[in-house]
Amino acid sequence: MTPPDPECSPTGPTFAMLGCANGAEAVVKAEVQKAGWRLAFSRPGFVTVKHDEAVPLPRGIFIRTASHSIGSGRGEHSIPIIEKLRADLKDAGFDARPLDHLHVWPRDRLPIGKFDFEPEIDPLSRAVAGEIFTAVRGEFVSGDAANLIAQADQRVLDVVLVEPGHWFWGWHVAGDWPSRWPGALQPISPQHEPISRAYYKAAEAIVWSGFHMQAGDSAVEVGSAPGGACGRLLELGLNVIGIDPAAMDPRIGEHPRYRHITARAGDLKRSEFRGVKWMLVDSNVKPDQTLSTVENIVTHPGIPIEGILLTLKLGDYERADQIDRWLTRVRQWNPSDVRVRQLARNKCEICIAIRMR
Repeated sequence: MTPPDPECSPTGPTFAMLGCANGAEAVVKAEVQKAGWRLAFSRPGFVTVKHDEAVPLPRGIFIRTASHSIGSGRGEHSIPIIEKLRADLKDAGFDARPLDHLHVWPRDRLPIGKFDFEPEIDPLSRAVAGEIFTAVRGEFVSGDAANLIAQADQRVLDVVLVEPGHWFWGWHVAGDWPSRWPGALQPISPQHEPISRAYYKAAEAIVWSGFHMQAGDSAVEVGSAPGGACGRLLELGLNVIGIDPAAMDPRIGEHPRYRHITARAGDLKRSEFRGVKWMLVDSNVKPDQTLSTVENIVTHPGIPIEGILLTLKLGDYERADQIDRWLTRVRQWNPSDVRVRQLARNKCEICIAIRMR
């Protein structure tokens, strides 16, 4: 049998499995139903859907991962589940053209931040990945190991541990950075222990946005305390201004390339932002207030900001219906490009990447 087309199923219908943050399922379902997808099996953090035609995988703000679904298995032991996986891969034709990578990860078991939960490739997933890779390497999957970062246009076998003994599998073609990471979770090794989880949010946002931040560039973070995101910017060699009434961690506050302004961004003179190329905003205030603050800065003549990474707090997923209105407001700033995504590290919030020049 010939393996599937890289972009969509060769003939209808199309089956897809989608990963998202635990709690975002209703928003994901609403996103895909508008595009003609019908709902099937789902659990918190995981949704499967079907389309009657041959179509590309669904995309959406709250869809973290998307794969062509080819099967599932359930059992108390891994061996029979892996045998079922191998049979499904053979039926799908992947013995004729092996996939390039194997990615294995668990669905989010809890909302991000609850009981300190963070999305991760946990020890069970790593162990399962090793078992699967041994069983499919060469015949169905090439490569040297499981859960390596894929390159653009490479084809990836995806296995999601919906439960420890209930797995779903499918495949996708790697494209943007999140689709190249296992489970869309960025592998990163900090130079030092991060001050807060904002470090990981900033790291993911910077890579996903495509902003080419270089050593020596100037950046400002609005809502900088205690310094997690600033830590990532300093690690990349940027000169950083942090704006926050609260105190910074001494490891950041005493850094030679960091300057702290103990104030709220809306109270500052616009001259404080001259020469700043990049702006990060992650304040614990309502989205409209955040947008007003940023708008007053970036629309002022003489402020050469090139890119903005803007986090907006939803508070509740029911507020997702406000996103179009917020994006309309952002586009009134005359940006050259606007992208929006719920990052893997976002709680109930979204990140907007705004390129001004």
